[in-house]
Amino acid sequence: PLSAVGEYAQSCLGRERVFAHGARAHGTPVCLFRLCYAIDLRYGVVHDIGEPIMRGEPVDLSAASFNCIWQGDANHQALFALQHAASPAVPLNVTGPETLSTRDVAGQLASLLDKPVDFSGDEGPRCYLIDASRALGLFGPPSVSAEQLIRWQAHWLRIGGRSLGKPTHFQTTDGNF
Repeated sequence: PLSAVGEYAQSCLGRERVFAHGARAHGTPVCLFRLCYAIDLRYGVVHDIGEPIMRGEPVDLSAASFNCIWQGDANHQALFALQHAASPAVPLNVTGPETLSTRDVAGQLASLLDKPVDFSGDEGPRCYLIDASRALGLFGPPSVSAEQLIRWQAHWLRIGGRSLGKPTHFQTTDGNF
């Protein structure tokens, strides 16, 4: 059973319940596409870890781990997920196969950026992770690995690539964004 921590999660759960109801009531095929941290070089968890390193600020470790997937791979899976829509609604968790350590990713980025890294906060026991094994079984592994995303992100930050200026707040573990 799902539980929602915080207002944003409650709104997502509410949206799912509306679509699930529509699938049951009208026989409409639905796929509940649950995406966890898509990465665009201008936005995303890896960007949120790299930006403070570039500014010489500490990286917050409150969320010790995370999942992510390249936005292009998420788009690919979203289109192919349409083939798996059904009534009743079918939930599908989508992210990369790796559980990444915030501390380790920060260390890799700092090394690639040739910058020191400092940390703040304690590596807490709570973070948002999902099991995407079903999606991985349906669609195979993403075309872009987490290792490649980290290298791309470091390069993007080094060349002064544009940011969307919209942090994910992935470090927030109490649901209050």
